[in-house]
Amino acid sequence: MVGLFIESIGIIAGTLGVLAWIPQLKEVWIMEKHEGISLSTLHLISTALLLWLIYGLMIMSIAIIISNLAALACILSVIIGVIRLREVEKDSQL
Repeated sequence: MVGLFIESIGIIAGTLGVLAWIPQLKEVWIMEKHEGISLSTLHLISTALLLWLIYGLMIMSIAIIISNLAALACILSVIIGVIRLREVEKDSQL
């Protein structure tokens, strides 16, 4: 029972962490804006999340595994969107 409670807290925390990326996803994919978004910061965050994912796999924590997979998917989507927008902008300047 205690283990389920602890995993529930992790799932709630992970869900909030993923929801925090929705404004960035909207900014990049819907508003098509990329100004002020640092790819190096996103790469660093992605590396940290990947390490958390490995840790979660090692201790078999469903909450850590799911939340880090979801957050990584969000961040990778932002990275792909920013790269796409910057390439389009660069091509239009040629």
